[in-house]
Amino acid sequence: MTVTPVDYELLLPEGWFRVGVEPESRERSVDALVDRRFGGADNVPHLKRRLREELLAQAAAAYDQGGIELYLSMQQAGALTVPASLLVTLLPPGSVTEAADASAVELAAGTAVRRRGCAGAGRGDGETLPSVTLDYQVPVPGTGAHLLLTFSTPLVQIADTMVELFDAVAGSLRWRAGSSGRE
Repeated sequence: MTVTPVDYELLLPEGWFRVGVEPESRERSVDALVDRRFGGADNVPHLKRRLREELLAQAAAAYDQGGIELYLSMQQAGALTVPASLLVTLLPPGSVTEAADASAVELAAGTAVRRRGCAGAGRGDGETLPSVTLDYQVPVPGTGAHLLLTFSTPLVQIADTMVELFDAVAGSLRWRAGSSGRE
């Protein structure tokens, strides 16, 4: 008998920040991230406002595409922040697409489809910056739905190291069963 999980758990590196994508928590979450990022620097209101607007737009877009959680790396390497993200999306039954360059991998949460790619991100000035992406599609037991973990980083120079980190996070995925009513 397959037990349908009620939730999942992921282990993330220290320094990753959860941005609420739901409309009711989005602004509060983004404001907390902006405050944390600028740590009391009041002389850059235009930068804070721009970051806030961009994060709100990204969180809204993630939510509109079925995203349920968005995490951004705030990890420091010296004076630099290591840019990376994780978007968790719940794909309803029948919405999974096949990818020719994907492979099946075994995770603690079950057999997943893993796909690594490189995508461009428009800068608004006509130039495109590459980013490395790593997707995991993991079937949610007993539902027909899939959990999609989409990792991304623009650090193509250290892509292999970042992918190792992303693989470790995906490998930590565990399903959490509901209460059986017996204590």
